[in-house]
Amino acid sequence: MTWVELIAAALALAATALLVAGPRLRRRRLRTRSPARILFPVLGTTVSRTTLDAALRLAQADAATLVPAYIATVPMTLTLEAPIPKECETAMPLLEAIERRASRLEVPVDSRIERGRTPRHALAQLMEHEHFDRIVVPAQTSRSDGFPSDDIAWLLERAPGEVVVLRPDGVARRRSRQEAAVP
Repeated sequence: MTWVELIAAALALAATALLVAGPRLRRRRLRTRSPARILFPVLGTTVSRTTLDAALRLAQADAATLVPAYIATVPMTLTLEAPIPKECETAMPLLEAIERRASRLEVPVDSRIERGRTPRHALAQLMEHEHFDRIVVPAQTSRSDGFPSDDIAWLLERAPGEVVVLRPDGVARRRSRQEAAVP
């Protein structure tokens, strides 16, 4: 066997090894990266289906875990660690509904209830001790629960990572119908 044939055989062997081992190496590389997390704070007694669906689509696209966090406000008359059964009665069905919807789409979920004196305080607590890559925030409208504009402005200035603000469905359609009716 000549040197040229020997080098060609070695290159063919190396190429075959890469074809066989390549997918395993890529999977190992993907596993070592920390998975993406999307924080989805929830206020009030309802969750807008359109904002939840948008958060779930983002989680699917990023292969991320959705972190729905019910924001429970604790009055100043109680300690921050005091039991809040009324808030939990509201939070649990919402978080369960989010988890059911996410499971249908095969999106992993890591639900929680975050306490704070105000929604802004609870968000600050979340940002202090939770890791996430993006926050998807439902905006408050006259007909839906969500975060008011001053809390969203505060969040835009202080949140690490991306902040996606979503307006619940229905508002745009009502406005377009009103504008269409104006001559």
